[in-house]
This record gives sequence, structure tokens and C-alpha cells, in this order.
Amino acid sequence: MKIVILGGVAAGAKAAAKARRLLNDAEIDLYTDDTHISYSACGLPYYIEGNFEDYRQLLVRSPEEFEEKNVHIHLRHRAVKILPVSKQILIEDLEKQRAFLTEYDKLIIATGARPVIPNIKNVELPNVFTLRKIEDGIEIKKKALKSSHATIVGAGYIGMELLEAFVKQKLKVTVVEYSNTVMPVMDDDMSKLILEQLNTINQGRFEILTSELVTEFSGDLNGVHSVKTGTGKEFDTDFVVICSGVVPNAEIARDAGIELGVTGAIKVNERMETSIADIYACGDCVEEHFFITGTKVWMPLGSNANKEGRTAAINACGFDDRFHGILGSAVTRCLNLTMAMTGLTEKKALFSGFKPVSATVTKNDKVGYMPNVNNITLKLTADSQTGLLLGAQAVGAGDADKRINTLTTALLSKMTVQEFCKNDLTYAPPFSPTIDPLLNAAEILKSKINLSE
Repeated sequence: MKIVILGGVAAGAKAAAKARRLLNDAEIDLYTDDTHISYSACGLPYYIEGNFEDYRQLLVRSPEEFEEKNVHIHLRHRAVKILPVSKQILIEDLEKQRAFLTEYDKLIIATGARPVIPNIKNVELPNVFTLRKIEDGIEIKKKALKSSHATIVGAGYIGMELLEAFVKQKLKVTVVEYSNTVMPVMDDDMSKLILEQLNTINQGRFEILTSELVTEFSGDLNGVHSVKTGTGKEFDTDFVVICSGVVPNAEIARDAGIELGVTGAIKVNERMETSIADIYACGDCVEEHFFITGTKVWMPLGSNANKEGRTAAINACGFDDRFHGILGSAVTRCLNLTMAMTGLTEKKALFSGFKPVSATVTKNDKVGYMPNVNNITLKLTADSQTGLLLGAQAVGAGDADKRINTLTTALLSKMTVQEFCKNDLTYAPPFSPTIDPLLNAAEILKSKINLSE
């Protein structure tokens, strides 16, 4: 059997490794237009921040290690066209500038996503970056170490992580966000709390401009020099990183006649099969089933990509595995402030047809006399008619992420608030108060839900 994989970061590399473990005699070829494979793109902001000096620590497995397992890695090779009828792929060798056809028995598409480039005048100027690949991280870090001011366009996950990175590299930073607050993926009250808490530790190191749209960059052949916004603000900068989101690389699938989903990403079933036989897809180029609503969503997260790559490989190799869906669980950090969430926010629950009710508490994450105690704010959301838990968000300097991780299990189990209040969570002074903040929030939420017992 010949298995061909297109793309080699998280999902593609995972699929290649799993396929080799399952089938010793399969011919496996992986093609990517990248210069590296199997790396942690999520770790790039922390490399820029200076947590480690050698970018190679981000590499999970090298091409040479794959070759030792008889998995053939083709760097700087772009897949141009898939021909499902003849089971061939047109590949372009970017180094030798030649094209050739290769055949497959099973094909796994893991082409990922690419950054959104906003319509900004002079966006093509030097020193205007996006952060997606290893080379991006290397170039941004080099520039940061020689600069005094950085501009970040977008205040989502990557924007927040880069704000921390640049501040810790002693730069002044300006963040420009189109929404009225940072982390717009969260509910407005939680997003505003993040902004307030960041501003309390600002000390003149950064400025966050919300409800602002970047309209123009000014500069010359040496690079960008200044940034202009729609309200007429203008400020000098040494470089810019655009963090305006990503879109799926699904064009090659669409052009081959593979069905795309409602999100614009590739439509797959639980086995990661596409609409064409013997073609699978996984990672940031596919849409997923959302557990709570049963709808299709597109949430490009590294955790999803690895699990999907594994499932695609198992099924491509003739075995059976299912990837059942996601909750959208995510976490990030900015200047020691943790931001985490899972499931539906209150605004998304309302949009999805629920009648949501929420409870928000701010508590210490451990007993108050402990030396490393910090506060966290938790927001739990449930359906007011059934008590079904719908989601949770957490913000704070304390252990916010572990509370969200606890909630994910409750959401998967379709627990009600009443059931969750019976939870037997651990307690010791270094880890939590006697009553965990999660249970405090759940009790308040339960009191808001009027159910007949």
C-alpha cells in the first residue's frame, strides 16, 4: 500500500508516524512546502519570548528520524492538484522548479491553515510579519532583539501571547484590536476583565487600542516605520506582526471535487473520510463536530490536529477509529494572566438557541495563607430550562486552567448543574480552598435555575 500525506506540521506528521507503526511494509510519502516538519507552532511565541534559545527545541521529529523509519519526507514540495480518478497528485518541487505526478492508494490531506492578511495599505512592506512557521518565529525574534517598539494587529490568542513575549524582551508594544476589547472569543464581561487586569500591570510598557482598525502602514525599502488607524491615530514602530486569524487551506480539496463544509473547511466524517473514497483529511484544514450543539465548527487547535491525524492514519491503514468531536477547549497566558475556556460562551449559547444563565465568581485559587495564592474569576453557563452545563470561562493569575479541564469532563458527560454540584473535588491548602471556586460558581448557578425537583 502507498500512503501519501500532504502537510507535515501537527496532523500530517502524526498521521505519518501512526501509519508507520501500524503498517511496517506500507510505502509512506509526506509532501510539504515547508522547510521543517513535525514542530510545535504553538511554541513559537515562547521561543520569541526567550524561554529557550534554540528553535530546534520546537521540533518533535526530524526528517532524518522519519527516514530511519522508512517514511519519506519531501520538504519544499507543494501539492498542486489532486486527481482522484487516476489516484494521482501533481507535485511541484520548489527547489528544482519541476513538477511530477505521484500515485497513491490512500491520501491524507493535512494542509493546515494560513494567516488572514487584512486589507491594509502597504501591508507588503518589509518587517510586517505573520507568525505561522518556524522561519516566521526566527525572523520575528531577530527583529525584536534589535528593536524598541513592536505593533501587534489583533488581540486574540496569538496576539496576547506575543504581547507577553515582546514585553519580556523589553520592547514597548502597541496592540490594535478591531473589537471593543481583547480576546473577543470570550464573553464581553470576561474579555473586559482581561483588559482591566492587564492594564493594572502595564507600567507604561504597552498600550492596547480597542475598537480600532489599522488602515495604513508607512515605510520604505528598509521596512515599516509607522502605523495609522481608522480614527486618525498614528504612531511609530519598528515592526508589525499581524495576528488577524487564519483560514483553512482547503482549495486543493475543493478543486479535486471534495466536498467542503458549511465553515469553508473540508467536510469529514468521524473516520476523517472526505466525500471521495480513499481520501482522508485532518488538522486545521477540516471542520469538526461540536459536541454541545451538534453543529459543524472550525476551530484550528493543535490538540485537535494531533488527534485527528491519528484517527486519519488508523482508518487509512484499514483499521477503525473515530474522532467524535470537540468542545473548543483552549487556554493561553499573557503576563502571568491565564485565560481558558471550554464549551459555549453565554453569547454563543444564546445564538445556538439555548436560554442560558450564568454565574460568575472571583475567588482565591488556594487557601489564602499560602504564599503563592492568586485569584481567579470563573464564569459557568448552563441552560436555564434543563440545567444542562454549556460552558465555562476562567481568567486570573491563579490556576484557572485546571478548573476548565474539570469542566470539560462534565460537558462530555452532559451533566446538569445539579449533578455537578455533587462533585467530590480534591482539597489541600496548596491546591484549593476547602470549597473549590468551581463548586462555588456551580452552587450559585444552581440557585438561578428554577427546576421542579
